[in-house]
Amino acid sequence: MLPVSRILCPTDFSQPARHALDVASELARHFRAELLVLTVVDPLPAMHAPVEGAAFDLAAFEKDREAAARRRLSELVETGLGPGIEAHPLVRRGCVYGEIVAAAEEHEADLIVIATHGWTGWRRLLFGSVAEKVVRTAHRPVLIVHQPADEQAGTA
Repeated sequence: MLPVSRILCPTDFSQPARHALDVASELARHFRAELLVLTVVDPLPAMHAPVEGAAFDLAAFEKDREAAARRRLSELVETGLGPGIEAHPLVRRGCVYGEIVAAAEEHEADLIVIATHGWTGWRRLLFGSVAEKVVRTAHRPVLIVHQPADEQAGTA
């Protein structure tokens, strides 16, 4: 695995993801590695039958969501990583864990650094774990970053 020259760090802009990005930034600085910061815009479920009289433009809404994600990610990369890191924002659309794995392959990442929310019980059952799916399907090393214990209140 060593040397590490390219690190992929997905973010959903949550506090756990921010913590993982801090870890990824530290690793990138240490290894003088390129840092790819990824966010995935997951598609909204489409209605199977049009609602008569509905004036909602799903395609425009999806474009707005993607544009907002691009702005937020660019701001994070430009202002939130500190000096000495070559970082690039990536925005993709699709299944979150699948796009993370695909981006790691396409960009030949040496390491994926990903947060886990630490959900248990019904939240984990309902939402699943993106990090767990990435670990199971990625052909790259994955570093799971847990949320610090003092920030985990209310995650069960």
